[in-house]
Amino acid sequence: MAASSAVRRAMLTLFSLGNCCHCHRSRLVLAEKGLEAEVVYVSAANPPAEFVDAVPGRQLPALIDRELLVYNDRVIIEYLDERYPHPGLLANDPAGRARQRMALHRLETDLYGCLPRLSRQDKDEREAARNMLERHLLAAAEVISAKPFFLGDSFSLLDATLAPILWRLSHYGIELPAAARAVLDYAGRMFVRPAFQRSLSPVEREMNDLGSMPTSAE
Repeated sequence: MAASSAVRRAMLTLFSLGNCCHCHRSRLVLAEKGLEAEVVYVSAANPPAEFVDAVPGRQLPALIDRELLVYNDRVIIEYLDERYPHPGLLANDPAGRARQRMALHRLETDLYGCLPRLSRQDKDEREAARNMLERHLLAAAEVISAKPFFLGDSFSLLDATLAPILWRLSHYGIELPAAARAVLDYAGRMFVRPAFQRSLSPVEREMNDLGSMPTSAE
């Protein structure tokens, strides 16, 4: 998905930060669905005029599908799955979708909830956030090990949510213990997917050598 500053060229345009889990999962869903989209990387300090004009509230990420503006990454990824249903990234049945949405809420609360503190200036606060994120991933290891994908046999919005966090572990200085081997194996499977590689921004690509996941067991 090549970045561009020309909003009107594409039916789908995604305004995105270059280093943001919320933006990354939106790009990953676009890539997994094989959708052609213009990705416009926005500098928060100096946003381009086309972004300011198209997104009055300046929320990121923001998706434009023809004349429709969609913002909030959770809304974006569910919209994309409904608007472009193949391949489907949520279960076919209502009960299955409800379970996946509850798991999405948990990932957003437990994992994405740590992200703001990981970027704080206070060293103790960053360390506390790293420890909390590590604990949550350890707690999820058994669930992750049970299936090829997170809670399922095929790629879903859950994987699109979890994989961007795992890609950033090295960047945040997080080393997972040997007990998290299932998490590391899962991460490796996600990282080699062609769609994941296409979803990376230039900044994100520099964060992590493919498959390079620090573990204290090594």
